[in-house]
Amino acid sequence: MTNLQEMLAALKPLLQKYHPPLTPRRDEPGYYDLWSIKPVVIEGRRKKEVFFAALIIQKNYVGFYFMPVYADQALLKEVFAPQLLGLLKGKSCFHIRRLPPELIRQIETALAAGFRLYQERGWV
Repeated sequence: MTNLQEMLAALKPLLQKYHPPLTPRRDEPGYYDLWSIKPVVIEGRRKKEVFFAALIIQKNYVGFYFMPVYADQALLKEVFAPQLLGLLKGKSCFHIRRLPPELIRQIETALAAGFRLYQERGWV
């Protein structure tokens, strides 16, 4: 699958699985995100909410933004398969240009691990 709208449509249900308890701020044709709307303290700083993940159609790819990697860098090595790691640009953004079934499964696994991490830390 290479059509950006089709790829976002295929990935969006993976994120929607976590709503609720997570809440989308933006749910638009080319943009979907999830937040934990819960006051928490992270590294001594009070936050009213915590960003979890997003899908954003960019010019030539669907960006999968996955914030749990900021909370635990070990997730990258423990959860992400080499195919998904190869799409990582920066610390938390994956550039998805095509979406084979195995990549969908890898993203699903990463979302589950990230959600468990947020639960363990009391962020959800």
